[in-house]
Parts: sequence; structure tokens; C-alpha cells
Amino acid sequence: MTGTCEDCAYNVYDDEMDEYVCEAYLDEDEFYRVQTCGRACPYYRSGDDYELVRHQN
Repeated sequence: MTGTCEDCAYNVYDDEMDEYVCEAYLDEDEFYRVQTCGRACPYYRSGDDYELVRHQN
């Protein structure tokens, strides 16, 4: 998996917290490993709706 949290479909803006948060289901250990170890997030999903179409062409 490649990509960053900033372009992930699970990264959404929370009005109450006034910041972006990840809505992917990560337990505490997974979240820590992704944030500190530089590992690719296993739940990353591109926010680009046309990525699949470009891949097919």
C-alpha cells in the first residue's frame, strides 16, 4: 500500500475537534505502528474516485 493519511478516503474533517481524523478501524497497536514506524496503513483507500477507471484503461 502506498499513500498518506492526507489523501486517504478515511481521513475526514471533524467539526467538533476542528481537525482531520482517521475513520478507519485501527486498534491502538496498529495506530501506533502506522504513525511511528512508517509502515503503510493496511486500511488505506484512495480518495480518488477515478483511480480504478484510469487503471483499467
